[in-house]
Amino acid sequence: MERAVPQAVPLGQMEVFQALQRLHMTVFSQSVSPCGKFLAAGNNYGQIAIFSLSAALSSEAKEESKKPVVTFQAHDGPVYSMVSTDRHLFSAGDGEVKAWLWAEILKKRALRGHTDYIHCLALRERSPEVLSGGEDGAVRLWDLRTAKEVQTIEVYKHEECSRPQNGRWIGCLATDSDWMVCGGGPALTLWHLRSSTPTTIFPMRAPQKHVTFYQDLILSAGQGPCVNQWQLSGELKAQVPGSSPGLLSLSLNQQPAAPECKVLTAAGNSCRVDVFTNLGYRAFSLSF
Repeated sequence: MERAVPQAVPLGQMEVFQALQRLHMTVFSQSVSPCGKFLAAGNNYGQIAIFSLSAALSSEAKEESKKPVVTFQAHDGPVYSMVSTDRHLFSAGDGEVKAWLWAEILKKRALRGHTDYIHCLALRERSPEVLSGGEDGAVRLWDLRTAKEVQTIEVYKHEECSRPQNGRWIGCLATDSDWMVCGGGPALTLWHLRSSTPTTIFPMRAPQKHVTFYQDLILSAGQGPCVNQWQLSGELKAQVPGSSPGLLSLSLNQQPAAPECKVLTAAGNSCRVDVFTNLGYRAFSLSF
């Protein structure tokens, strides 16, 4: 099976697309936040960008200070009008008037550093940090308190992980305390985050699209119908088949509020979502 999306995407394509968007952009509407420190601007693409006036006007302002702190898709068509109350930003354009809570808008953060598509995210437990992996071949660690990048691992530059024939893209990643597992073009690999060191290379030729930690195992899926169960040492413990010819996502429901719904679900190239009540077999499938 061929890799799904995106395939052989040139680095910088996203920047070219965004530059073309800016070239043909029209800003139809503006509105100031109730605190007076932020400006909302709506454009012909249905996007609303939030700028920090206080940062842009600061004596220590940099070019980055003049970029949006967040941009979000508000409408399918142009945002022709906006107005603010003491709590809400109202926007109008494509036959609808939408209300956005300013408090929620200002909680949004844009984490900038990747140079191409971002394929996967993972939150670190007990730490205000998130990891991201993308087409540029990098895994980036972000501090959510400051929205700053604090660590970068360029996986494809490590000879033991690199598979140039598959590309540099990172398609899956997961974390558990000081450990991370990631893969895609490079081999599926277990890393020690503090030392940025690869410790285990998993012998799986096919690029993996999803990975997760589960107790003392690592579960992965990708090309092919099976959920792969790995020992942390790199030994393949089991392959459990599902109903889809290729798997793109796994989800573990371990919410303590619903112990009776503790399942693993797997989905991909079909209309079915496979449900595993234990790791040994597929119990049944949900279907669209």
